[in-house]
Amino acid sequence: MKRLILISLAVVVIAALGIVFALTRDGQLVTPEGEGTVAIDAGTFEAFPLPDYAAKHITDDTKSYFIEVEPGIKVHMLEVGSGYPVFLMHGNPTSGFLYRKVAAELPTDRLRLIMPTLVGLGFSSKVPASQHTLDNHIRWINAALAQLDLTELVYAGQDWGGAVGLGALARSPGLVEGAVILNTGFNAPKEAGSLSRAHDIAKTPVLGELVFEGLVSIFDRLRDAQGDPDSIPADVADLYGRPVVESGNAKAPLAMMRMVPYSPNQPSSVQLREIERYVEGLDIPVEIVWGMNDPILGRALPRMKQNFPNAPVTETEAGHFLQEEVPEVIAAALLRVIDQVQSSAQE
Repeated sequence: MKRLILISLAVVVIAALGIVFALTRDGQLVTPEGEGTVAIDAGTFEAFPLPDYAAKHITDDTKSYFIEVEPGIKVHMLEVGSGYPVFLMHGNPTSGFLYRKVAAELPTDRLRLIMPTLVGLGFSSKVPASQHTLDNHIRWINAALAQLDLTELVYAGQDWGGAVGLGALARSPGLVEGAVILNTGFNAPKEAGSLSRAHDIAKTPVLGELVFEGLVSIFDRLRDAQGDPDSIPADVADLYGRPVVESGNAKAPLAMMRMVPYSPNQPSSVQLREIERYVEGLDIPVEIVWGMNDPILGRALPRMKQNFPNAPVTETEAGHFLQEEVPEVIAAALLRVIDQVQSSAQE
């Protein structure tokens, strides 16, 4: 009997170790393949025909293509319209599709709307968890912008799209001429702290994997971060989650949660301090649009006002993914900033 118990315990331990190993594996590079080409102002790029479940969410004139920023690492791009470039940067765990409603509110006969998807999410390449660093993401998006050969743009960023987008622009001085800042954060912590209970769980080894890769689908919980949970119905959650889950490497959402620094000595803090210095030197039109019902960053608005003390602020009842709830408010802010930029240029 004792021998049987010991064997049973050994089996349980081996099984548990196997589960831990499977959950904590680094993951592999997954490079998507396109079909055909797409011609844009900067040249010809690899086209990516969207699956029906994604294509139904955008207009037929939206271009879908890849920019290969490093061997095997491709950034999926959505682009619609022509004219003045507008660079729209999403965060974790969504994709460029997050701006589809904002795009629908903007005049595409005079604006070129550029919506990249961060590596690891959506239809972009998937990379090992260890490659998800703020420095890497900034470099990849900066490389994508460089290949678009832009000379000017107005920018909007939310969640990690704030730090990644501004970090990429900091490495291309003079490119950004105006900005709309959505629920995001890019200030390095000055002392140890916590962003949310979910992030505390995420940063804990094994527990983070068990919760966010085993027990809970982060995509099914997106609605919980909204002012109106119905703003993210099942098909929209599927739009963000399905490309990640079906890729065979769904490491990005948890890895990006772990990128959030909880002390001044965390790796991301180095890049965040660079971004803070860059923002301090900006002299461009800026507006802030904030979702006050955001359980993650809603309370961060006072700090963002300090970053942009002269920026008009629009407070909304939206949650974290405010592009899904108040796209018309965001579009109006973008148009006001663009009008300021173009008026100044004419003067």
